[in-house]
Amino acid sequence: MTITGIITAIVIGAIIGLLGRLVAPGKQNIPIWLTVLVGIVAAFIGTWIAGFFGVADTRGIDWIELILQVVVAAIGVTVVAGIYGRRGVRH
Repeated sequence: MTITGIITAIVIGAIIGLLGRLVAPGKQNIPIWLTVLVGIVAAFIGTWIAGFFGVADTRGIDWIELILQVVVAAIGVTVVAGIYGRRGVRH
């Protein structure tokens, strides 16, 4: 992977993560770097799911793939926020 590919993955991951965070219900008390990380992972998983269903390569913008990535990011942000939020609380 080239440096351009890494930078592109970070930028796209940030966008997907932030969109997922906007779509996720409630307040997410996680740092931005964790949102970006969830977005990067969600972008890969969403692309894999789109490829699995055969909707990854369409003409123009791959809207279905993008929607899948944002949905995966929203789920990921919600799960990570729940785990990250409980990290500092001791019962």
